[in-house]
Amino acid sequence: MNEEKSLSDNKKSRKIAFLFPGQGSQYVGMGSSFYEDFEMARNIYHEANDILGFDITKLSFEGPAEKLTQTNYTQPAILVHSFIGMKLLQNEGILPHFALGHSLGEYTSLIAGGVFDFSTALLLVKERGRLMHEVVPSDGGAMLALLGGELEKAEKLCNDIEGVLEVANYNAPGQYVLSGERKAVEQASSIAREAGFKKAVMLPVGAPFHCSLLIEASEKMSQVLESTEFSSSNIPICANVTGKLVSEASEIKELLMKQIRVSVRWESSVSSLADQNISAAIEVGPGKVLSGLNKRILKGLPVFNVENKESLESTLLALEGLE
Repeated sequence: MNEEKSLSDNKKSRKIAFLFPGQGSQYVGMGSSFYEDFEMARNIYHEANDILGFDITKLSFEGPAEKLTQTNYTQPAILVHSFIGMKLLQNEGILPHFALGHSLGEYTSLIAGGVFDFSTALLLVKERGRLMHEVVPSDGGAMLALLGGELEKAEKLCNDIEGVLEVANYNAPGQYVLSGERKAVEQASSIAREAGFKKAVMLPVGAPFHCSLLIEASEKMSQVLESTEFSSSNIPICANVTGKLVSEASEIKELLMKQIRVSVRWESSVSSLADQNISAAIEVGPGKVLSGLNKRILKGLPVFNVENKESLESTLLALEGLE
């Protein structure tokens, strides 16, 4: 009895942040473990198929990878996977006190905060993906992760190379993402080491996100968001645009309307949790990209991930040991 009470008290005293990944984290087979092992997951995937009007379940599990990488498919696929992971955690009594989502993931964080429901979010990201896919430049555009260098050097690359090339993501100390026209991005990749970076990696994404090439998509998505009802969040949400905590419906909507075309301030978002007495963060969805970034930003904060049954079980076990 005392042990049970202690575990219950421990759950109540913990403060957990949920992290939701964005595009680039997808992989063929994501979500299949949830589908096989949990009836709730099967029901959610079937619901998503009906809402979207196409078989997101088969595409997530079987690919092909080229199609899954197209932004109009990637976005709903990742959101569904992350939403299921969140529901499974909530069923175990693990509730978020804060929610952060990287780009697309911000929509899942808004579900976590009760700003809108799953079906609304899924329809929004379906439209977001369609609009972004439609305005992809003829050369496809591209995005490049720069690792092990200073921000000033990333900004200098953008200024020195001809064509559209902008800092899209301020991810962590020494890690930045450039976005723009393919030729410009490829040129940046070819001289990244010379410019002072240890590594440069082209990202598996279907469009040049968070740069001025997507202004048209941003304007059209703003109209969609304007006509969507938002509620104030019941937990603090970190906004990508500012990297600051928000909860009021009007402010959340205003910032989300800007999100497609401006940079993701992920380092600032995570840093905003530094004084919040967080016990742990859980990345919910495909991959461990955010887990790696968070360990660079808030060193010492335990970070777990939930993307399949095995990682769910190991995270639940680890959380039991937290004070």
